[in-house]
Amino acid sequence: MLLRKERELVVDYGKRLITSGLTRGTGGNISIYCPERKLLAISPSGMDYFSIEPEDVAVIELSGAQLEGAGKPSSESEMHRIFYERRPDIRSVVHTHSVFCTTLATLKWSLPPANYLLAVAGGEISCAEYATYGTKELAENAFTAIADKKACLLANHGMLAIGNDVAEAFLVAETVEHCSEYYYRAKCVGEPVLLNKEQMAEMLEKIPSYGK
Repeated sequence: MLLRKERELVVDYGKRLITSGLTRGTGGNISIYCPERKLLAISPSGMDYFSIEPEDVAVIELSGAQLEGAGKPSSESEMHRIFYERRPDIRSVVHTHSVFCTTLATLKWSLPPANYLLAVAGGEISCAEYATYGTKELAENAFTAIADKKACLLANHGMLAIGNDVAEAFLVAETVEHCSEYYYRAKCVGEPVLLNKEQMAEMLEKIPSYGK
């Protein structure tokens, strides 16, 4: 089996999308890239996360051609592949329909630094321009919006997180959702006080070494 370890991780983290409340039903998707083989394992389209087996996870080339997997590759594979093609530091992409990120994205708001934890994603998170799901246009919009950060919101859709492995990408997705919730709730009762550039710069320096 090609990319057995990666496919097993896609299954595991797919279940976590549901149990962590980052998506519902069959929404969202996860991929893991193997640069040595220039292949990626990506969650299958339209399958219940708790019914997916490693054999169902699609293995595709950067061109999009499917080599293995009983399931059809996620409809958002274009949005995953663009990061592996253009960002050599990226090994995993996590796309969610989490409630508070999607709420901000529906308002077409960015997520400013109202909480220091946003440093996990690199600071203020932009909202990508709207495009139909599964299109190259959406992939390009997401890539532009992320820039040098590790996440972006997707207008009227959801959010996207990236990382140097699936654990980091998933952590970014969870953290951005939590920060979106804090920001939304604060906006409901007043105007959030944001961290200034110096405060955020300090967090960007400290966060990578947290817990190490």
